Amino acid sequence: RDPERAQALGPITVHPTYDALLADPDVDAVYLSLSNEAHLPWTLAAVAAGKHVLCEKPLCLTAQEVDQIVAAQGDLLVVEASWYRWHPRIRLAQQHLAQIGAVRHVSAGFAFAGTLDGNYRLDPDRGGGALYDVGHYAVSAALWAINRGLPQDVAAQARTSDSGVDLSTKAVLEWDGATAEVHAGIDEGLGQWLVITGERGELELRDAPFTSWLDQPTELMVSDGKGTTRVPVPPENAYRVMVEEVSSVIRGGAGWVLPLAESRLTAAALDQIRAAAGN
Repeated sequence: RDPERAQALGPITVHPTYDALLADPDVDAVYLSLSNEAHLPWTLAAVAAGKHVLCEKPLCLTAQEVDQIVAAQGDLLVVEASWYRWHPRIRLAQQHLAQIGAVRHVSAGFAFAGTLDGNYRLDPDRGGGALYDVGHYAVSAALWAINRGLPQDVAAQARTSDSGVDLSTKAVLEWDGATAEVHAGIDEGLGQWLVITGERGELELRDAPFTSWLDQPTELMVSDGKGTTRVPVPPENAYRVMVEEVSSVIRGGAGWVLPLAESRLTAAALDQIRAAAGN
């Protein structure tokens, strides 16, 4: 978008336009970090140019948009860069799900006090709002923890800005025998949380379950009704892990990538919540 700013980063090559980048035969894959409304058109453009894509979350603004990518991708890899999924604590929590039995309830939230003046997060035409920005984390966590597809019932309420985007959204998702409470906010300082309650125990991820970073050792709290075990997890750059594993898979090597089916499921659940909240 700005070749001078790009040059300051010291890359091997600076392309003057996005189209020029996509036309470069030496480019195998693109990382797409544009604002939310640009994810679909530029993912489709990259795929049409024969490039693999790692695209920031939310991959798309609706499930129907995800379907367009699925229809167009062919043999190319398209991965939603929901980078928290590559963190070792998240992977450890998923491994412990069987230990706590069938999941009955999830409480997940991500809220922060953002600087919103002039911020694209307030622009509905650019995919703004709390649900798309940070609600994606909480909703996706509820879905993989409960692992029963889309909820049968959704109740939600949103507090909106003058521009019409949601500044905060609260929702209750219900399945047969399981519920999830999710919260997203971009103008309140509540923090992050993820608690997964099963038939035989509970998993809790304290202190930034969705954004644990380089210098943050974390722990997974595993409760079995008799006591709680604190499992330490060393610091990790989950963003780097994501890029390395996606790159490995592109080359035909080992690695995990977030399946498009899961990205579509999250998009469909966000559709349900937005409809229930009247957005």
